[in-house]
Amino acid sequence: MRLVASLALLAAPALADAPAIEGVTVSGDRISVTLSHPDTGWDHYADGWEVRDVDGNSLGLRTLFHPHVTEQPFTRALSEVVIPDGASVIYVRARCNVDGWDDALFEVRLTD
Repeated sequence: MRLVASLALLAAPALADAPAIEGVTVSGDRISVTLSHPDTGWDHYADGWEVRDVDGNSLGLRTLFHPHVTEQPFTRALSEVVIPDGASVIYVRARCNVDGWDDALFEVRLTD
């Protein structure tokens, strides 16, 4: 089982309404991500997050199919994420349906 050892946000330019990753937990092949975003309804909402390895390869994508206007922050999980053997870190990035992918990567340090 892998657990989050520490979390850090890498500095990067961000869009004004980019989703903010508040936290990530890893339990085996299941990754849970807590996001906050000023969702206003179907016209502007956080619509997904992605897990990436250190080389930028996608390990999994969680699509969010509806706005969370009254549920902030909110947590959603993705199962069956295959983290490469020996990986000590993964990254999560988020997107919204207006601004697209945020450039900021949320670093998740792993332990065995």
